[in-house]
Amino acid sequence: DGWDDPLRQRYPLQLTGFHYKARTHSSYGNIDVLQQACPQEIWINPIDAQARGIQHGDTVRVFNQNGEMLIPAKVTPRILPGVTAIGQGAWLNADMFGDKVDRGGSINILTSHRPSPLAKGNPSHSNLVQVEKA
Repeated sequence: DGWDDPLRQRYPLQLTGFHYKARTHSSYGNIDVLQQACPQEIWINPIDAQARGIQHGDTVRVFNQNGEMLIPAKVTPRILPGVTAIGQGAWLNADMFGDKVDRGGSINILTSHRPSPLAKGNPSHSNLVQVEKA
C-alpha cells in the first residue's frame, strides 16, 4: 500500500514497523518483565489522535482490509502526522476461528500476503490503516 493508493480514502494513515528494544524479532516476546517495561503500543501523532478522540493509553482499534487489532495508543510528537508505527515481533494473540482480532500487537495481522517488490519479503513498512478509539 502506498501513500497515493486509492485505499487511502478508507485507510488514511500509513503504518510502519520498527525493531523494538524489548525483543529480537519475536524472541523474548513472552518475557513478562519485558512486556511490563516495554508495552506493545501503536505510535500516533497528537494531531491524528485528537482528530479521533484518542488519549495516550487508550485502547484503539487498528484495522484495514487485511485484519484488525486492539492495542494501546502511544500519543507522541515523535512520529509525523499521517503516520503510525508498531514495533515488530509481537506474538499474535487472536482467535483465528472466532473474531480474528489480534490483541497481542502483531503487525503481521495488518500486512499483505503480497511480497514486497524488491526484496520479496513481508511488506511491513507500507501499510494503510485506520485507527479509532475502541
